[in-house]
Amino acid sequence: MNTAHLLEVIAEGEGLHTEFKEAVDTLPANLFDTVCAFLNTDGGLIFLGVSDRGEIIGVDQNAISRMKVDIANLSNNPQKIDLPYLLFPYATEIDGKTIIVIQVPLSSQLHKHKGEIFLRSEDGDYRVQGTHQLAGLLNRKLGIFSEQRPIRFSSMADLRPELFDRARRLMRSYNSQHPWADLSDEELLHIGGFYTTDPDTGKTVLSLAGILIFGHDVAIAQAVPAYKIDCLLRRDNEERYDDRLMIRTNLIDAYDQMMGFVEKHLNDPFYLEGTQRISLRDKIFREAVSNIVSHREYSSGSPARLMIYQDRVIFDNPGTQHHFSEITLENLRPFSKNPTICKFMIQLGRFDELGSGVRNINKYLPLYAHGSKPIFKDTMHGFELIIPLAEASEDVTGEVAPEVTPEVTPEVTPEVHRMLVLLHGEMSRKEIQQKLELVDEKHFREHYQQPAIALQLIEMTIPDKPRSSKQRYRLTALGEREVERVLEGGV
Repeated sequence: MNTAHLLEVIAEGEGLHTEFKEAVDTLPANLFDTVCAFLNTDGGLIFLGVSDRGEIIGVDQNAISRMKVDIANLSNNPQKIDLPYLLFPYATEIDGKTIIVIQVPLSSQLHKHKGEIFLRSEDGDYRVQGTHQLAGLLNRKLGIFSEQRPIRFSSMADLRPELFDRARRLMRSYNSQHPWADLSDEELLHIGGFYTTDPDTGKTVLSLAGILIFGHDVAIAQAVPAYKIDCLLRRDNEERYDDRLMIRTNLIDAYDQMMGFVEKHLNDPFYLEGTQRISLRDKIFREAVSNIVSHREYSSGSPARLMIYQDRVIFDNPGTQHHFSEITLENLRPFSKNPTICKFMIQLGRFDELGSGVRNINKYLPLYAHGSKPIFKDTMHGFELIIPLAEASEDVTGEVAPEVTPEVTPEVTPEVHRMLVLLHGEMSRKEIQQKLELVDEKHFREHYQQPAIALQLIEMTIPDKPRSSKQRYRLTALGEREVERVLEGGV
C-alpha cells in the first residue's frame, strides 16, 4: 500500500477493519487480541505508532527491527496464537515519523489468544460468549472457505509419509531454525491447521487442505474429482497446443511441475540486482504459480490453466470475485481463498507474504518484458493474470547492461584488471583485499568487486547467499580469457 492510501485509511479512523495502537518501543499487551479478532472476522490493518484519535506518533527508530521480528516470531508461535498465523509487518515513514503496519487477513480457521476466541466489531475486539456464537463463526468460515471442508472417513493412510519428510526439508532449507521442522507428522497437521470439525458429527477429521497438501493422488481424486491444473504451450498452434501437462497431484509437487513447465518454455535473461544475479523469470512466475495454488476454488469443476502464447502468458483460475475490476497496486486488498494452504506454503519458502504477487510482478515484469505491465483482473468465472512477453531478449542488469566480449572490453578498469590477475582459485573478500593491499571495504566493493561481477568476469561461489560467511569469488571463463589478454599485453 502506498502512503496516500494509508493516510486515507488512517483518516477514516478505527473500525471493523482498522485498529490504531500507540507503541513507541514495545508491543502493546493486547496486540494479539486484535490479531485474532481480525483473523476470525474479516481481516484488517493494525497501525503501531498511531494514537486512538488517528494522530501519527511514530515508533522509536531503535526499536523498529526488534518489534517487527517479535511480531513475526510471536504470530508463528502456538503458545501465543493457537493456531499460528505468520504475519509480515512492515515499517513506513509518514510525515517524518515511522509507523509499523500489520496486514492481517481473514483466516479460514479459528484462532485463540490465551485460550480465548476474539471477534471484531465496530467497537473493537470482544470475546466469544456461548456456543451459538462459536457455531455461527464456524459455519460462516466453512461457507466462505471450501479448503476447510471436512473429508469424512479420511485417515493418515490417505496421506503420503514422504511428503511430510519433504516438507520438513523445505522448512529447514528456508529457515535452518524453523520451529516446525522437528515436529511429527501428526503435530505438523495440527499446527498447520489441517484438521477441522465435522459439523454433522462433531468429530475432528482431516480437511480438504490437508488432503491437497499431503494426500495420495487417489485420495485427492476422491475428495475433489474435478481438480486439475492444465498447462498448455500455444506458441505455434493457438487453437490446440504444442505441448501439454495435466497436473492432478498434491500441491507440493504441483507447484514444482508448473515451475518446470515455465522453465522448459520461457527464457531467463541475465539480470543483476546490485551485485547479485537473480532470475527474473523465477521472480515473476513463482508469484503467478503461487496464485494458482493458493487462490483457486478447489470445489469448482473448471480447471486452473497456465497458457503460454507467443506474446503472452495467461493464468486462468476459477474462484469467487472480490474486486469486480482490474486489480492494481493502488486498490489492492489481498484476499486468500485458501489461507491454510497459503500459510503452509509460506512455511516451505514457496510463497511470499499475501499480496506480494501483485507487487513483485509489477516490479520485475517491466525488466523482463521491455516495460510491459501485467494485467490482474477478476472475471465472472474467477481470476485472470495476463503477463505480456518480449521477444527473446538480450541480457540486462539493474542499470545498463554492459556489452562484454572476449575481444572488446572497454569497461574493464585498471582496478578490475589488477584484481583479476591476483585472483587465484576461490578466494574470500578479505583474502582478495589483502592481496590488493586495500583496507577500505567500500572502496574495494565499488571499484573492484561490483564492476567485475557486472562484467561477468568473476562470480560468487554461493550466488543465492551473497552475504554468506563462506562466500568466495572466482574467475569466470570470460575472466580467465581477460587475464590471458592482460598478461599477453593486450591492455
